[in-house]
Amino acid sequence: MALFDDFTESLWPNALIGVGVVLLAPVIVPAVARGLRPVVKTLVKGGIMITDRVNSMVAEAGEQLDDLVAEVRAEMAEAVPVAEGAEKRSRKK
Repeated sequence: MALFDDFTESLWPNALIGVGVVLLAPVIVPAVARGLRPVVKTLVKGGIMITDRVNSMVAEAGEQLDDLVAEVRAEMAEAVPVAEGAEKRSRKK
């Protein structure tokens, strides 16, 4: 019987708390949401700014890499005829 008595003793206070939460939730939740909206907007703005900055950095790095690749290809194109000319000279002898 002690288990049943403990259950009924804690039932009413818990039920009243539950009813209070149900009645106050429609008032409190929108107020909290309104208060958090500026915080969320600031976080979203920060995320967008970081994303834009990272995209810019990646684009710059890509351009530098493209320039480097073009430079190396140009050097390789200059080196190939020199090497071919040297092979032809060595074959003639």
